[in-house]
Amino acid sequence: MKISAINVYQVDLPLKEGRYSWSNGNFVDVFDSTVVEVETDEGLKGYAECCPLGSAYLPSYALGVRAGLQELAPHLIGQDPLNIGEINRVMDAALRGHPYAKAPIDIACWDLLGKATGQPVYTLLGGAAQDDVVLYRAISQEDPQIMAKKIEGYAAEGYTKFQLKVGGDANDDIERIHATRAVLKSSDLLVADANTGWTRHEAARVVGAVSSLDVYIEQPCLTYEESVSIRRRTGLPFILDEVIDGPNMLVRGIAEDAMDCINLKISKVGGLTKAKLMRDLCVVHGLPMTIEDTWGGDIATAAIAHLARSTPSDFTFSATDFNSYGTVDIAEGAPKRVNGRMTAADRPGLGITPIFDALGEPVARYS
Repeated sequence: MKISAINVYQVDLPLKEGRYSWSNGNFVDVFDSTVVEVETDEGLKGYAECCPLGSAYLPSYALGVRAGLQELAPHLIGQDPLNIGEINRVMDAALRGHPYAKAPIDIACWDLLGKATGQPVYTLLGGAAQDDVVLYRAISQEDPQIMAKKIEGYAAEGYTKFQLKVGGDANDDIERIHATRAVLKSSDLLVADANTGWTRHEAARVVGAVSSLDVYIEQPCLTYEESVSIRRRTGLPFILDEVIDGPNMLVRGIAEDAMDCINLKISKVGGLTKAKLMRDLCVVHGLPMTIEDTWGGDIATAAIAHLARSTPSDFTFSATDFNSYGTVDIAEGAPKRVNGRMTAADRPGLGITPIFDALGEPVARYS
C-alpha cells in the first residue's frame, strides 16, 4: 500500500458557550481546525484532525499545521502508510520539530492501519483496558461565582472531574478555587489549571491560600524549573502539561519526581505513536494521565477515546470530549458523552466517517 494523495480541509468550530478563556487574558471564540485525509493506491483513506488552542498556548498555531503539511507532503507521497515507524522517521527527517504538524499524518496512518487489518485503533494501541473512560469538564475563566454555577450545571450532566481555568490575578484565582470547591461533592475532583499563567511568587501565594482544600494544581508557571519550585512548596497533588512536550521531558520529570500526573495531549507530542510511547512510560512508572489534545471536534475526540480506552483505568486520570464543546459536527460515529463518560468505537480504525458537507472543499491537495 502506498500514499497516493493527501487532502487538507479547514473547518471552523464555534463554541456553545461563545468563548473559551484561560490564563493571561487568552481566549478563543471560534477554533480553526485542520482535517487531513490520506488516500492510498488501494482505495483506503485515513483521517485525522489537529486543532491548536489558539496561537499563544503552545508553540503551535492553525496556519502552522497547514504550512507544515505543505512541507511534509512531498516526502510522504509513495510511502507505505502502514509502516508508521518509517512514516515518522521520514517526517522527522523532512521537518525539524513542529510535532503538531506531523500529528495528523501519524493519526491518519493509524486509522488506515485499523481499516486495513479490520481492527479498531484501541486494539492496535494495546487492546481494550477499560470499557469506557471518565471525562473532565474544562471551566472557562470568568467571575468566580459564574464558574461555580457552571460547575453545578455540568455536574448535573454526569461530570465528576473539573478543570478550572485560573492563571489570572492571584486574588481572583484564590476566590475561584474556593468558590468552585464549595459547590462540589467530596468525591468530585477539582483541578486548578494555571496554564503557565502565574509567576513564581503568585503561584506560591495561591498554593498557600488553598492548601486546606482538596484540589490539584496544574502547570502553575511558564517553565519546568519554576513549576517544580512550586511543587516543592506544596503538599497538593501536582500536574504538569505544557512543559511535558515529549518523551525526553517525561523521562526527566519522572526521574526528578516533578509531578503526580501529566496531561498528555496527542498533537502536542506528534501523534498517537509518540503518545503511546509516553503513555506506556507513565504506566510503567505509575503515573496517571489526562489523555486529550489541544482542541478539536469529532475526529480529534475519536483519537482521544481510542488512546484512553487502551489505557488502564488506574492510570487514566481523565479524558476529554471536545466535540461536546462545539456547535458543528464534522464526522459521524464519533464518541458521545454518556453520564460523564465516553468510549471508542469497535469499528475498524478510528470508527468515524467525515461529514464532507461540513468540511467543504479541500484547501490543499498533494499528490
